[in-house]
Amino acid sequence: MLSSGTNTQQAARSSHLILCPLTGSSPSDKIVQIPADMFRNPGETAKISCSHSIPDYDRIFWYKQSEHHEMKLLGYMLGDDGYPEKELNVKIDGSANRDKNSTLTVAELSQDSSAIYYC
Repeated sequence: MLSSGTNTQQAARSSHLILCPLTGSSPSDKIVQIPADMFRNPGETAKISCSHSIPDYDRIFWYKQSEHHEMKLLGYMLGDDGYPEKELNVKIDGSANRDKNSTLTVAELSQDSSAIYYC
């Protein structure tokens, strides 16, 4: 889960977020998620950006996939408005419009934050 150069104590304290970009409905429609992956320590904050080039589309949904392959909706953007799921420690801002960035912010990372995140 963590890079091979990490010592045991650091591995016990780190959270690993794997981010997976998806492709659009045609070769010209693209979804870009940045960064591709990241390592953060518990208590830190992670920010993930997503943009797309799909004409006339103004929604971005954010999901988290746990190690048990369960998908959980974290929230979504509709146009310029973010709607995080209640009781989750996430913030969604930016814009879901074409060629704009939507940003998912996950604050106060914990071991439970270690997952694959999708937009």
